[in-house]
Amino acid sequence: MIIGLTGGIASGKSTTARYLEAKGAPVLDGDKLGHRAYEPDTQSFREIQETFGAEVVGADGMIDRKVLGGKVFGDPAALKRLTDILWPEIRRLIQAGIVEIRKTAPDAVIVLDAAVLLEAGWDDMVDEVWVMIVDPETAVARATARDGVDAEAVRKRIAAQLSNDARRAKADIVLDNSGDEAALLRRLDAEWTRVSAG
Repeated sequence: MIIGLTGGIASGKSTTARYLEAKGAPVLDGDKLGHRAYEPDTQSFREIQETFGAEVVGADGMIDRKVLGGKVFGDPAALKRLTDILWPEIRRLIQAGIVEIRKTAPDAVIVLDAAVLLEAGWDDMVDEVWVMIVDPETAVARATARDGVDAEAVRKRIAAQLSNDARRAKADIVLDNSGDEAALLRRLDAEWTRVSAG
């Protein structure tokens, strides 16, 4: 079984991934795979350079994410060109990761932790979509406390993400993390018992 875990900023996705990992679930981290898609030996690196220009490659030979971000931020067409390059490469890395895990743990419940699971269409690779939901103002309070960022910047990020309702519509399991961590962990215990018993 493969669980697709997704949710917006400060929704508790990382806490949930760590909890499931501690229970023995191998976790594929979409963020880490996303970083690998920028590495110089990849097809996506070459395509990013061709699409956005040589100036997106820094003096160290790596993609300069700040320069690239400046080219796509606030430009939906440019951002789509970037995700059209990155998302297929990340999908390939996810599939390779699943194959590797299955070699040593054929019956493991695998967790694919990916913020853009639904936007990228990766939900077709999983058996269940688990969506972390949190009230937007709670998310703002948590993110500002955790990351020391400006509340307005967090609100902008939330506005740019899929809404809770849009995520909920595609979820098999909705985990509302607006309460305390103990409540979330109790719910996770119940869901883990259900999936690991199968």
